[in-house]
Amino acid sequence: MTEPTKPSDPVDPMENLIEYPSDFPIKVMGLSHDQFVPTIIEVVTIHDPEFHEGRIEQRPSSAGNYLSLTVTVRATSRAQLDDLYRALSSHPMVKYVL
Repeated sequence: MTEPTKPSDPVDPMENLIEYPSDFPIKVMGLSHDQFVPTIIEVVTIHDPEFHEGRIEQRPSSAGNYLSLTVTVRATSRAQLDDLYRALSSHPMVKYVL
C-alpha cells in the first residue's frame, strides 16, 4: 500500500512580487527632530550597508511637527526587508512604516 501524497509546501505569493536585488522605497514617518534622519540612516545601514543619505527624500508635514522620509534601499531578499521593517517599526522615534 502506498502512502498518500503530501501537498507541496505552500509558496508565499509575496515572494514573487519583488525581483531581487532591486531598489525598494520605504516610507518612514516620525516626529520632526534633529536626530530623526541620522537615526534612520543608522538603522537602515545595518540592513543595507551601502545605504547613504543621498537615497533619502524628506517631506515635512504642513505644520512642521512630523517628517516623512522615503528611504530607497537595495533589497537583496525578503528576509532583509522583513528585518528592516521590524527594526524601523519598533524604533521609538518612528510612528509609521509603509
